[in-house]
Amino acid sequence: MEHDVDVVVIGAGIQGAGVAQAAAAAGYRVRVLEQTAIAAATSCRSSKLIHGGLRYLESHQYALVHKTLRERDRLLRLAPHLVQLVPFYIPVYPDTSRRPLHFWLGLLLYALLGGLRRSTRFHTLSRSHRQRLPIRQDRLQSVFQYQDGQTDDVALTRAVMHSAQALGAELICPALFSSAEAKTQGVHVAYQTANRIQRIYSRVLVNASGPWVNQVLGNITPSVAGLTMELVQGTHIVLDNPAPAGVYYVEAPQDQRAVFVMPWHGKTLVGTTETVFKGDPARVTPQPAEIEYLRAVFRHYFPALSDQVTDSFAGLRVLPKLPGSLTARPRDTQLHPEPERVLSLYGGKLTGYRATAEEVMQKLQPYLPPVQSKADTRSLRLLPASGDD
Repeated sequence: MEHDVDVVVIGAGIQGAGVAQAAAAAGYRVRVLEQTAIAAATSCRSSKLIHGGLRYLESHQYALVHKTLRERDRLLRLAPHLVQLVPFYIPVYPDTSRRPLHFWLGLLLYALLGGLRRSTRFHTLSRSHRQRLPIRQDRLQSVFQYQDGQTDDVALTRAVMHSAQALGAELICPALFSSAEAKTQGVHVAYQTANRIQRIYSRVLVNASGPWVNQVLGNITPSVAGLTMELVQGTHIVLDNPAPAGVYYVEAPQDQRAVFVMPWHGKTLVGTTETVFKGDPARVTPQPAEIEYLRAVFRHYFPALSDQVTDSFAGLRVLPKLPGSLTARPRDTQLHPEPERVLSLYGGKLTGYRATAEEVMQKLQPYLPPVQSKADTRSLRLLPASGDD
């Protein structure tokens, strides 16, 4: 039986878009099935940062930090209109749980993992400089400054999908995945468009459906168990304040969690929280306690500014279900290669989408025929999608 396509991808978030781009760049026939819109769920509700994850050093996720710092620098080259370096400020007070030496050593390791490039340099601000910052000055001991990236997560995802389509990938949206049956030679996929069931025969199927990953896997035969995971809600609030000139990386006085205060479309964005979520992922919404938690963090560090909330949003992380704190759980993507010819993606970082897609293609290679490559995503520039320029 002739295959209609080589690769079917379920989901047009950043991970699905990245896989579609990588597969199309490698020369394969690709079809993406998206139920709502590009970057409609988790990929539009991130912290909008392209970074290595300084805080992940505390949980010894060195490989993840090294990978994402490398990808950050690649995105700075390939998409300068979408990803820019901005200053990050870390204020230290007597009651901050981490001492200045702790931050200095962490930033040094961060720079080493980033290859000691110019973009990894850091320093402490002089007294006169830190006094000009809008943060609470009372008992302020030190402020560290380094650089990391910021982006518009939706525009970035659209640009990656636009790149995939330019290379020949086909996007079907809206398309609701119904079921799939994995066979020895390929995967039969059924999906619904406009109340009509469509069928397609593909060599492989990639399940990049984000928080719906196990739900989608449950509709694939032969039946296999999904990875044990937990959905963790992260809420952000938008405050009616002018955008700060940089990102503030602060410690929540309530529980010592890392919280970012950052510029976003002329306003101030504050996030994020970590709360275990139960229920339908489509119904995730900021909780009053989360909003108040973030407002309290902001008031603690910026007492002279308004904490009036003009907007809020919540997204879901897919994290392994493990004992211990949510903060310490691994954040890298987990790949689940069952059943045969089906690969499911669990979690992952916005920054590392391209490297994850590269890993996905390596896993799928035994099931794909030799073809002529069209491009290399390591050097393929991202152009703005229509309406994002």
